[in-house]
Amino acid sequence: MPHAADRTPWPPLEPVTLERSPVRLRPLARGDAPALVDAARDGELWKLGYTAIGGPETMAAWVEQALAARDQHRVLAFVVEHLPSGRPIGSTRYLNIELAHRRLEIGNTWYSASFQRSAVNTTCKLLLLAHAFDTLGAVAVEFRTDERNERSRRAILELGARHDGVLRHHMIMPDGWLRNTYVFSILRAEWPAVRERLLARLARNAAPAES
Repeated sequence: MPHAADRTPWPPLEPVTLERSPVRLRPLARGDAPALVDAARDGELWKLGYTAIGGPETMAAWVEQALAARDQHRVLAFVVEHLPSGRPIGSTRYLNIELAHRRLEIGNTWYSASFQRSAVNTTCKLLLLAHAFDTLGAVAVEFRTDERNERSRRAILELGARHDGVLRHHMIMPDGWLRNTYVFSILRAEWPAVRERLLARLARNAAPAES
């Protein structure tokens, strides 16, 4: 049987705040640049060659570019706040928003080194996917990553996303590297199983260790 979906385009997506312990995702604002520099300084994340993260000299421009893309209805960028401390620890966003086709990408995600390999990423992905599928009614959610970023590729697969293919020489990186981009996606019909998978992972992480 052919697949079918509501053909009504999305209106431009509105900024939204999403929260589940231990994080709050709130809309990126112009004044966030200094705090995001502090977050990125934990691990000197701007030195990573396979992703574009603002550094001490470039974070203000990085924020401005994200806000300009939001005004063009192409991006919704979030600051990731750590609820127990109340401080920003990273950023993530919806991007490549296709209003006519009711799909988007989750990406440009980074966290302070101290919060990597924690419940933060799983929680953020749960919040973003739930909003995309359950509130917005997305047809599909996409993830993309540099082929060199093996950790990111593994993490995306562990979410339950499917590998769609590789865009060869897809981007010219700031250092001139011709990036091959791995593409993954989750379809609306796959979302319930992915949600249960993420909830189970969070439950395991929260369970006390046996003595």
